Order: sequence, then structure tokens, then C-alpha cells
Amino acid sequence: MSSTVRTREVSDAPASSEATHNLIGTSPAEKTTGRDLSDPSLYNNRELSLLEYHQRVLEEADDSSNPLLERLKFLCIVAANLDQFFEVRVAGLKQQRLSHLSLAGSDGIGPSEQLAAISARVRQMVNDMYRTWRERLVPAMEENNIFFLRCDELTPEEKQYYTNYYQKSVHPVLTPLAVDPVHPFPQLLNKSLNVAVELEGDTINTTLGVVQVPHILPRLLPYRAGERGMYRYIFIGNLIQSHVDSLFHGVAVKGAYQFRVTRNSNLYLDEEETDNFLETVEHELRKRSRGDAVRLEVQSDCPPHIAEQLLQTFALTEEDLYRVDGPINFLRLMPVTEEVDRPDLKFRPFVPARVTLPESTQDIFSQIRAKPILLHHPYDSFETVLDFIRQAAEDPQVMAIKQTLYRTGRNSPIVEALAEAAESGKQVTVVIELKASFEEAANIKWARMLQEAGAQVVYGIAGLITRAKLALVVRREENGIRRYLHLGTGNYNPATARSYEDFGLLTSDPIITDDTAELFNWLTGVSLFPELKKIKAAPKGLHELIVELIQRERRHAMEGKPAGIYVKVNALVDEDVIKALYTASQAGVKIRLLVRGVCCLRPGIPGVSENITVRSIVGRFLEHSRVYRFENAGRHEIYLGSADWTARNFFRRVETSWPVQDPSLRDRVESILEVYWRDNVKAREQSVDATYVRVPTEGPHLDAQAFFLEQIRSVSKT
Repeated sequence: MSSTVRTREVSDAPASSEATHNLIGTSPAEKTTGRDLSDPSLYNNRELSLLEYHQRVLEEADDSSNPLLERLKFLCIVAANLDQFFEVRVAGLKQQRLSHLSLAGSDGIGPSEQLAAISARVRQMVNDMYRTWRERLVPAMEENNIFFLRCDELTPEEKQYYTNYYQKSVHPVLTPLAVDPVHPFPQLLNKSLNVAVELEGDTINTTLGVVQVPHILPRLLPYRAGERGMYRYIFIGNLIQSHVDSLFHGVAVKGAYQFRVTRNSNLYLDEEETDNFLETVEHELRKRSRGDAVRLEVQSDCPPHIAEQLLQTFALTEEDLYRVDGPINFLRLMPVTEEVDRPDLKFRPFVPARVTLPESTQDIFSQIRAKPILLHHPYDSFETVLDFIRQAAEDPQVMAIKQTLYRTGRNSPIVEALAEAAESGKQVTVVIELKASFEEAANIKWARMLQEAGAQVVYGIAGLITRAKLALVVRREENGIRRYLHLGTGNYNPATARSYEDFGLLTSDPIITDDTAELFNWLTGVSLFPELKKIKAAPKGLHELIVELIQRERRHAMEGKPAGIYVKVNALVDEDVIKALYTASQAGVKIRLLVRGVCCLRPGIPGVSENITVRSIVGRFLEHSRVYRFENAGRHEIYLGSADWTARNFFRRVETSWPVQDPSLRDRVESILEVYWRDNVKAREQSVDATYVRVPTEGPHLDAQAFFLEQIRSVSKT
């Protein structure tokens, strides 16, 4: 049993990037047009592009064609996304500004300018969110007997019920805190709900008190929820506001106003200087909830002088203040989407397709030997992946299991299977990423559980984050040792596998499995980055591959050969790759980019990107897979992978990409990609100004996700 983090550098990312830049910078296409492809006007700002993605999600909350409770869920998702945006992205920009760093991106905008632009854009988005809530969702829910009420809207019976609840369950756990020279402002936890209380009286030396709402208290309080089809709720904050005078005896309460502060949640780790990486991460996690403030949210009726006092307390400015006319945290409404028993207000449930095993055997390994298995989640069941790991854990012929874990969820059957395999004497090695954002605590728990079971636990390589999705099984068979492998574009998380769209491949290809074994040896041992034959991996080799394949399409176009690029990723940010795409477009290559989130490339610029189309699909499932397709003069090449096209993924992550070589599997991926491109219901197209518009409807409506769901329903009927 062991656990370690490898403390060695493996690649010179800047040098590699510079070499690619030189290659692109001297392309014939750029010389022909005379356009400087480093011109900042050719690039979208990363942070503003991310906010545009959140806006597209918000549009789904406003879309009456979606079921009502699903619209509420989209609103909750936007709220959660904005929280993380401030905790990580805005916090990072504030750190840059504080350090006087001018780390402008390809768009040339520095930290201060970005923060000002973000404040303006988020303010507009927040207004849209609360308008959608007040004017669209609340009336529609009330029509369906779902009510979110203020205390002054309750019936006498309800008022008595909630008064009793407050006295018995809420008041005993509240602590009124005065803010004066003797009582400093309390340390408020990240994203905690609080009530600012304005006081007045001749015998007091302060006009401000604070009531923290403990996390142990539920944020939404139902009144006989579901009785006779009626759902009536009030918010805990409003209940406390209505009874806050009971906490300040003999003092007049002028007003009470809910507020919430968001803090910097980035972890600051010196991996080279730590003796125990797991304990170092734990220590940083304890500090996360008390990081520097980056955003203040207050109720819209909060007086300016109270808001100003809070801003000064948290060392924030008006730029960081957001007034909200509604619930102070929409994410607290997420349980409603599950507990309200109204199937007619939710998406139609579905049963993912199971891979059918031959009747002669239930051994998944024999099926993989016969033919590689391509999985398209959530339409294909993730149970196939669980079967693979479970059978490997139980099979006496399996000698070893090696796996990477990035995001696994709170209840992980995969971790349980790996622990059982280790306890039974199998050699189990797990590379678990402790730095997975907002999953650190769960991964620490799994690391300790696996160590106790006897597994070899490795925390990766210093300076890199391991995001590759790999599960390698070593099995003793009649003809000797054979390896089996699962590669994925998504995480080993059964919960998100039902709502995230991803690809997975199960194979026993000897070259790919040998590549993976070499990659694991590099991750866990002391060796140079391996020379891989079929798999391409970051931080060394993947960026060069992508740029070279794009440049090959450019050369084919200039030679009159068939050329084309179709890419499906979550983010496109890397400047060198964008320049390569621009030069390919200038040479006449038709380029289709399906980018769900951030896209720093600007399509439709004359002489630069008029041959590039960028689309984004936002719907029921989170489009999460990464697919790279190249025309290659008529000999199509398709790669699946874990990496988005960003410098972070190319140079500061361990990522993998692999070719789809089986003709039937390649045809299936091709057909899936074509369905996505024909989507004219959930697809939006990026304009040259970085905004998005719905794809014009030409012919029958096609919702790609609904199409795939109907496919599996049709198969299940037969």
C-alpha cells in the first residue's frame, strides 16, 4: 500500500507552444491575406464567452417548450454555474489585479477591464434570471399549485404552523451578533445565508446586527407538501426576517435584509514542498470557506447605507454588489424539482440501452475480444462500464486493475469494486486526482478508503492534473496475459452519466492497451514520457497532433484534395489551435465546430474565418464528449478524447485521445455527429460579434438529444 504525488516536470509547454506558433505564423495562407492572426480583434474573451454559455442555459429556463420543473432546474443550474464562476474565474482575476499582473489573453484585455466587463454582463444576466423567475416561472407554477410564499401571504393556519416551527426548530439554533468595536464583524462562510439587521435605540452603541443561518437548517420549508396536489413553501430566510425581533430584546428593529457573500475558492498548493500531499489539500480545503470575498448579493430592498457597510466590511466595491429581487440563492430550489410529484412537469423518463451479451456467456471480456464496444452515454447505459469493473474485481483470472479517478460522485460503486479487488489480493493501482475542483473532499475520502483496502494510491504528477479517463485490466488467459481497457471522454460517475453526454470505448487492442500500460507506468513510476503508438496524450504530443492534423487539412485543400474539419468539444481557447483553424479556413477548408461552452474563435470574419461555423447545443443533457474528425483527403480520421482545446488541457493536464479505427464504430460516430449538426431545435450559432442565435429551422424540426432518446425507446419496444 502506498500513496504519492510524483514531483517532476515532464514537458516544456511554452517551448512546445512557441514551436507551434512559429509553424502557424509562417503559413502561406496568412502571408496571402496579410492579416495578422495575433490581432486581438480576432478573439473572444474567455470569461465573457463563458457567460454567454450560461446565458444559453438561462434561455432554456425561459423556454416554455421545456417542462416547467425542468425550466426551474435550468435556473438552478445557472445559479450554481455563476457561483463557481465567481469562486474561481473572478477570484483569479482579482488575484491578478492585486498582484499587478497583466496576464491578458489572446483578446488583449487585462484583468481590470475584464472585471468591469464581467460586472456589467453578470448584472444583465442576474436581471434576466430574476425576471424569468418572477414573470415566467412563478405564475406558471402557481397555475400548477406550486407556491413560494412570503410570510405575509400565509393563511392564519399556516402562520401558526410556521410560528410554532420557528419557536421549536429555528430560534434555538440562531445567534444574534452585534457589530460594534467590542464585537467585530463575524467571519461568514462562503455562500452562507445571513440576515443583516438594522437596529435603533438610545441604549445601544451600534445600528447593525447579523444573524447567520446555520447550514443545518433547511432553506425551503414546505407546508404539507403534496397534500391534495398542493405544494406551498416559504424560505427560511423570510421566516427568520419575520421573527428577527425575538433575537434583539428591548431594541427596535428597523429592517432585516438577507445577504450572501461569495469567496475565493481556488486552492493554492506548493506540491514540490509538501511531505504529505493529501494533508496539504485537506488543510487548504478548510481555508476555502474563508477566502477573500469576491461578490456580495443583497435583497433589492436593502438600504444603500447597509449595503455600503457590508461592502466595506468585505473589502468590495459597487462593482461587486448584486441586488436581487427574489430568492437570494436559486440553487436551494433544486430539491423541488425532484420532490414535486408531477411527472407531466418533468422530462419523460428513459431507460438507457444495455449492451447485450451473448447467451453463451455473461463474460464481458469475451465480448470485448470479439469486437470493441462503443458506448454513447447517456443513451447507452453506464452499467456496461460498471459491469466491466465489477467483473474484473470478481474474476479470479484478473491479476491487476489500474484506473484513473477524477470525479466519481459521493457514492461510488467503482471505488467499492476496486477496494474489493484489492482486499481479495489483486494488484490495484489508482491514480486519484485530489485537485479536481470542488471534488477534493470526496476524492480524499476515496483515497483513504482505497489505501485501507490495500490499493496502491497515487496522486499524479506535480504541476499537472490527471483528467484522462482510463481503466486497464490485466487478465491471465489460455494464450497468456491479455489486457482490456476502457477509455472515456467523461468521468467514472454513474450519477452524472445519466445526464452527461459522453463516449466510451471498451477494447483489447494490444497496441492501445500497451500504450495505456506505458502511460500508467509514467504516472506512477520514475520515467520519461513514453513514446505512444496510437494514443496521443497531454502534456506531450496531443497539442502537436491537433495542430498537425489541422495543417494537413489546409495542405489538402491547397492541393485540391477533399478537406474538412468537424470538432465537438466543450471549450476552444488555445490561440495556436485557433490560428491553425484560421489558416485552414483561409485555404478553403470547411470547418464545423460544435463548442458547447467557451469559444474564443470568431467565425465569419472576411478573409480569416468565413469558412468556419460555430454552434452550441444546450438541452436536457450536458454535451460533454470530445470528438475530432478530419476529412483527410477522403480517408476520414476520427479521434475521441478527454481534452478540450485549451492550453490548460494541452499543457497542464494529463489527457488522452485515441483513434476510432473499427469501420462500423467509425460510421456510428459519423452518423451521431451528423445528427448533431442537423439539430435546429436546441442548437445556437455564434455570430461574428460572439453572441448566439437559434439555428434557422429548415425542414422538419430535429432535436438531436430527443432523436437519440427515441432511438433507444424504439429498440426497447422491439
